[in-house]
Amino acid sequence: MAASTAGAIKARLESLAFGVPVFRDGPREGQAEPYIVVQEGMPAAVDLRAAGDAGEDPQITETLTVDLVQLARVKTGARSTRVTERYGLAEAIAAALHGCTLPAHPAHVTAVRVQDIDRIPITDNRVRHSITVTVRRALLTQEVTPT
Repeated sequence: MAASTAGAIKARLESLAFGVPVFRDGPREGQAEPYIVVQEGMPAAVDLRAAGDAGEDPQITETLTVDLVQLARVKTGARSTRVTERYGLAEAIAAALHGCTLPAHPAHVTAVRVQDIDRIPITDNRVRHSITVTVRRALLTQEVTPT
């Protein structure tokens, strides 16, 4: 059982065996590409459509980003390169997340929606695909009550 939404998304992606390591909040130092980073801590809002009516747990909508970092090309000769970016991998990750229910999450998840995918060239011949995901789930008592 994951302890957070980012942990539940990490567990989901690892179960799909894309062959890419998945990390929460950042890769290990010296981690080679490709890798995936799941980041939470973005806005979470009470979902007013189902705010604890009839004794149910209040629902929140949480926003996360899933970043896929890859090398774009590798040099194969003095004047040639080879593409190493796995085209379609970001879309496959998004498709695997969209509509799933994150069974490893400690709260009841009612919806996972992919909002968008951005492809961002970054330094040193690397490319980052940033996938924005919203998760609609129950707000757990332990998240608001100190222990």
